[in-house]
Amino acid sequence: QVQLVESGGGLVQPGGSLRLSCAASGSIFSILTMGWYRQAPGKERELVAAIPRGGSTNYADSVKGRFTISRDNTKNTVYLQMNSLKPEDSAVYYCNGKGINVESDYWGRGTQVTVSS
Repeated sequence: QVQLVESGGGLVQPGGSLRLSCAASGSIFSILTMGWYRQAPGKERELVAAIPRGGSTNYADSVKGRFTISRDNTKNTVYLQMNSLKPEDSAVYYCNGKGINVESDYWGRGTQVTVSS
């Protein structure tokens, strides 16, 4: 069992920055890949960034060059640094952890990010 708790969301002006954090607890040894997803009203949930153990991060094309995902295994925390934010980045951002088994798929409750002037 894994619990994920996001924090760091809020309201920011276009061009601003936010850093999201995801604290993991429980049986975190089973998690292979951590990631951030987002979902705007009326839209499908989409992958924003992912980071497996050992590196090799990947990003959605829409955020590449602006967002950075990182993982601190000693603190059991994953971060998403978001720079040059745009209004279209507004969404609820969810932390996700995946293991090798289909049952190993964990989600946080989400944190709201709103980019508006």
